[in-house]
Amino acid sequence: MKKILIIEDEKAIAELERDYLESHSFAVEIEGRGDVGLQKAVEGGYDLIILDLMLPKVDGFEICRQIRQTSDIPVLMVTAKKDDIDKIRGLGLGADDYLTKPFSPSELVARVKAHLSRYERLTGERGGVGNQIHIRGLTIDKPSRRVTIHEQEAQLTAKEYDLLLLLATHPNRVFDKEELFERVWGLESVGDIATVTVHIRRLREKIEHDPSNPQYIETIWGVGYRFKV
Repeated sequence: MKKILIIEDEKAIAELERDYLESHSFAVEIEGRGDVGLQKAVEGGYDLIILDLMLPKVDGFEICRQIRQTSDIPVLMVTAKKDDIDKIRGLGLGADDYLTKPFSPSELVARVKAHLSRYERLTGERGGVGNQIHIRGLTIDKPSRRVTIHEQEAQLTAKEYDLLLLLATHPNRVFDKEELFERVWGLESVGDIATVTVHIRRLREKIEHDPSNPQYIETIWGVGYRFKV
């Protein structure tokens, strides 16, 4: 039975979410305070977290940020705000999905099932063949630093490979250009972060069937990039 943590200070909403999820055979815990919810979330043991943004003590943004330091389990953010800036910020911190109140409980259940299924598939793929990552025809072999797309080797530069590996090992997480620049270029990062855009474009030309309609490296407008699964 999959275990879900709901961090939500509106008791009626949290209980409604719990009832619908339990009716679909999920084990559910509710926590109304942000600080306690954060402690439970980072201690682990959950398969998915439903996270309200506006919480007492610690808000949902900070909770999401700290979860992503140690775990890549699915995080669904929930808020009453309709501003795109909150959605952009939440995705930028690593949330997998975003629901705006009011929403249908059946939609919540459907999204929970979809994200759990995708996460299980990803962890199975990543753990299945040692030091290799296999995602929809793309294979990354870490020991040899070789990348093949539908069994054809892609000739990547060192930085293109490092950029792809970072994105692919954190599927569905959104990285902004500044973080990509810092993590891939590291101590060499004294140049222009526009180089990230250039490398993304070149990488797409080498691994995407149609670079103008990418199936792997997705642009999240106003935020950055993510490896879509």
